[in-house]
Amino acid sequence: MEWGMANRMAQLIQADGHAMFLPIDHGYFQGPTRKLEQPKKTLEPLLPYADAVFVTRGVLRSSVDPENSRPIILRVSGGTSVVGRDLADEGITTSMEEAIRLNACAVGISIFVGSDYERQSLLNLARLVDEGEKYGIPVMAVTAVGKEMEKREARYLALASRIAAELGARVVKSYYCEDGFEKVTAGCPVPVVMAGGPKVDTELQVFEFVYDGMQKGAIGVNLGRNIWQNDHPVAVAKGIRAVVHDNATPQQAQWIFEAEKAAT
Repeated sequence: MEWGMANRMAQLIQADGHAMFLPIDHGYFQGPTRKLEQPKKTLEPLLPYADAVFVTRGVLRSSVDPENSRPIILRVSGGTSVVGRDLADEGITTSMEEAIRLNACAVGISIFVGSDYERQSLLNLARLVDEGEKYGIPVMAVTAVGKEMEKREARYLALASRIAAELGARVVKSYYCEDGFEKVTAGCPVPVVMAGGPKVDTELQVFEFVYDGMQKGAIGVNLGRNIWQNDHPVAVAKGIRAVVHDNATPQQAQWIFEAEKAAT
């Protein structure tokens, strides 16, 4: 691995082999998402607990302090919205040169395996990998499912994750699934970070699925709404970070959450 690529990967994945990424890129297709209406206000208290921030170039420029940041994973795919016909009809929206100007550690792109735009999104990934390898910038592939949430099952996620790795992604972001998630990670020869799992009602359930996914082979998380849409986002972030980096149990993470909540 070239020095630049290795250095950027080392910034993203910590010395323990684990990673906690914080995505705030939701506005690129959802608009002003609840509790992300003011990205800077949402992000600043959470920065100390993130290993990297997943963000679009517009929000990076407007809302992330260049003197107080974390490694940046730049969202470079888009072109669709929640009011459009099909979220899967994405293209590449940001050039690799722009990623270099913004000093990104990685770029991220969604793929839509099984959709009408499967081929388009996979070729987008392949082209982006070509550019990334040329400049030493890793590509994170996001195994997106658009509106078809029933696809969050192991067989589909394993297929999508493996295809992303085969096309050259250095990291894969996959949804968590309770049944068979170990097959997703075992079949993917590059690191897997978890996106949100099934809808949960309590913080303990978040800590439980993060812990379970880590035990089943994920190297970490890429969680946004489970953190910043919580009424106590810093407390949740501290609990998740303890699971990811300190091998805390869900119960220990809950104690951390409760202690931080009581202190604020």
